[in-house]
Parts: sequence; structure tokens; C-alpha cells
Amino acid sequence: MAEHGKKYQQALELIDKTKEYAPEEAIDLAKKTARTKFDETVELHLRMGIDPKNANQQLRGVALLPYGLGKEVRVLVFAQGEAAKIAETAGANMVGADELVKKIEGGWVEFDMAIATPDMMGKVGRLGKVLGRRGLMPNPKSGTVVAAADLPRMIGDARKGRVEFKLDRTGIIHVPLGKVSFDKDKLLGNLTALVEAVVKARPSGAKGQYIKTATLTTTMGPGIKLDLRPTLALSAS
Repeated sequence: MAEHGKKYQQALELIDKTKEYAPEEAIDLAKKTARTKFDETVELHLRMGIDPKNANQQLRGVALLPYGLGKEVRVLVFAQGEAAKIAETAGANMVGADELVKKIEGGWVEFDMAIATPDMMGKVGRLGKVLGRRGLMPNPKSGTVVAAADLPRMIGDARKGRVEFKLDRTGIIHVPLGKVSFDKDKLLGNLTALVEAVVKARPSGAKGQYIKTATLTTTMGPGIKLDLRPTLALSAS
């Protein structure tokens, strides 16, 4: 395993690895430990007490971050006819049908979110191998397959900071919260919205402790353990 560099080691010295930090403290530390020249992303990692192999314990949901992610979200919409006109008017970056499907089959994936109308899913379905592994495949469960009338709302949500979260095969959720350059209050607001969404999405088959650990980190920084009690209290505040 490659050793971390000097900047990482300096950042690590700022963190007490035996301590669990309150959300406000953890955010302050995350901002201090970001030592790169670019604006790093602040991320939340949750180790869940549910089994990703159990059909009754699947976890997938959406959170609307009130302060966004600090970047432009490129929205692609698979639509045709009147739905395509609605998507264009609503501000989608790319709108199309057969020509977009062919373009993506050729390897083009220069977008951050894909939305589709139900009538397009027969064609979009064959893009599963390309879009699925990148987390870009439109899916009714994630709310990205919608009727034409709902396209403006979905496109607007994507612009505002819509993030999807999903339990991976190791039982962990990884979600971005914003940029290091955000004010602490904005990162705390986004963290609150995400915790609320995860708590509300608790699957019916979940038993025992739902969220086991929570860790805050930046793109290139070390993990900062969150104290679960005040972190989960965010969802009730």
C-alpha cells in the first residue's frame, strides 16, 4: 500500500483518532485538513447496520441539499415530442432520443445526471452496461423516470443539489455534501438534509442499530469520526 504524502500526514496530526466529533467540530476540522490547491469535496460515509444482500433491507433514496454541491450539474433528458420541448424549456443541458442513445453507446458520457420519460425506457434500457456502472441509469426507484409534466421539477431539483444515496455491497453509503470553500453553516445544512433523508429511508426489514458509524472526510483528507448522537439529532432539529 502506498504511503500518504506529507500534506496528508500533517492533516492527520490535527485529528484525534480516538475521538468522535460533534458535527460542527468535524466540519471545522474537515476545512482545516483540506491542504490541496483545488476546492475539495466534503463527503459523508455511513456504515449501516443493514445487510445489502437482504431484499428487505435494501436502501436507496434521494436528498435535496439546500446549498447544492458547489458545481454545475449537467442534466441530460431522454425525451421526444412535447416532452423534449418541456425539457429544453426547463433548462436541460442535453435533450434527445435515438441520437442520444447512439451517442452514449459510442462511449460518450459527458453529463452528471440522466432523466427519462417512461416511453423512452425501452430504448434507454440497452444503455445499462454503460450508464449502470457510472450510476447514471434512469431508474423509477430513484425518481429519474418521470412523466413529461414532472420534468421541470426534476431538472430544477438537479440544479439545486439533488443527490442520490445507495447502500453499496459492503454496507456503506458514500455521499458528497458540498465543497470545502462552503461556509460551515451551509455544510451543516446539507449534512442535516442528508441525515434526515437517510433516516426517513430506513427499510422495513432493518433491525437493531440502523447507522453504526458516520465519518466526514474531504477528497484527499483523512477521515473524521462523527459522534452519532448529535449527528442523528440533526434529523430531529
